[in-house]
Amino acid sequence: MRMKKKILVITLCVCMALTLLAGCAKEQKGSVYWLNFKPESDEVLQQVAEMYKEKTGVEVKVVTAASGTYSQTLTSEMDKSAPPTLFVIGNSAGVKTWDDYALDLKDTAVAKELSTDAYNLYDESGKLVSIGYCYECYGIIVNPDLLKQAGYELADINNFAALKAAAEDIHARAAELGFDAFTSNDMDSSSSWRYTGHMINLDYYYEEKEAGKTWTECPDTITGAYVDNFRQLYDLCVNNSTVDRSDLATGGHDAQNEFKTGKAVFYVQGSWEYSKVADSVPNATMIPYYCGVEGEENAGLNCGTENCWAVNAKASEADQKATLDFMYWCVTDPEASRMLVDSFGVMPYKNAAASTNGFLKASEDYSAKGCYVMDWATNYQPQVDDYRAAFVSALNQYNADPSDANWENVRTAIVEGWATQAAIAKG
Repeated sequence: MRMKKKILVITLCVCMALTLLAGCAKEQKGSVYWLNFKPESDEVLQQVAEMYKEKTGVEVKVVTAASGTYSQTLTSEMDKSAPPTLFVIGNSAGVKTWDDYALDLKDTAVAKELSTDAYNLYDESGKLVSIGYCYECYGIIVNPDLLKQAGYELADINNFAALKAAAEDIHARAAELGFDAFTSNDMDSSSSWRYTGHMINLDYYYEEKEAGKTWTECPDTITGAYVDNFRQLYDLCVNNSTVDRSDLATGGHDAQNEFKTGKAVFYVQGSWEYSKVADSVPNATMIPYYCGVEGEENAGLNCGTENCWAVNAKASEADQKATLDFMYWCVTDPEASRMLVDSFGVMPYKNAAASTNGFLKASEDYSAKGCYVMDWATNYQPQVDDYRAAFVSALNQYNADPSDANWENVRTAIVEGWATQAAIAKG
């Protein structure tokens, strides 16, 4: 009887030990919880998560926040006993809020796969808080076939002088060629943001570059040092277009359709237009905002994102490792990265699948050649609606009478308007 009890005790001890070992093994393996920022990619992310589990046995849970609710959802989820291990910190405000929850990603395997540092966010100590996993871009969309019909090669347009020569010549021969240089450049609310929210970025970016420091918050003032470069490019667009500049204030023109139907070579827009124009212009591509700045032959496109991965510093070491391993797999595995790129548009990683979006592919090509990325400094426009409304009003006045005096009103709206709205925003 004693022997049976002894055997039973030993058996129970062995079972308990095995159970504990199994539990430790499971804990050491870790798991991933991705709180997703992009609702439109949910279905693909669920597929990728399942694929990773099948390959590795590691659990990957993807929860997608409803559009416009990410901040609230993140705050709620972080208070739970099993919070996200992978989440989004997409701007400087997010860095300030979530810095303590962010693992330093510097020197991690996934960070070493990045093809550019342009979309990464750091805190004041230099910690790599989050890394971009996809981005968008904007610039000047081009129809290379029409450009060639007019006698110009895309490769030859790498500065403002070359762009100006081609655009003015095409506009002068529009009747003969059957197409113009630029599509319409309306100033109504459906279109004006292309200039007051996008093209003006060239001034902000070059101010940043001159100062040697990328903005991390809205500056109290700007200098407007490159506002005249904005004027050069803006004038080129509106003076060599399908629509006279005096008819732009009320809008009503369809720039996208003009480009799709071959009525113009150039179209000021962004990467989100690719799927809308590619069927009509399959080899459409994008060039930077050439505006006469020295060294702009090395310029790339205006690129930015709020889609930046952060890893939860308060998660267990096992979960952190599992998450970092999963991230690395996402950007290096041919099948997984293909699925993600097809959903996201592009991923800025050396071994990720190539983008199927021609405009984002152009951005990648510029970066591969060593061209600088023009970041989205325009994101820091203060009191954005009021700021842009005054900007549009000044441009309408200038379009009606493009005098130097009226241009000074535009400069005032850009520079003094910034200071005014920044002061209001800061109380």
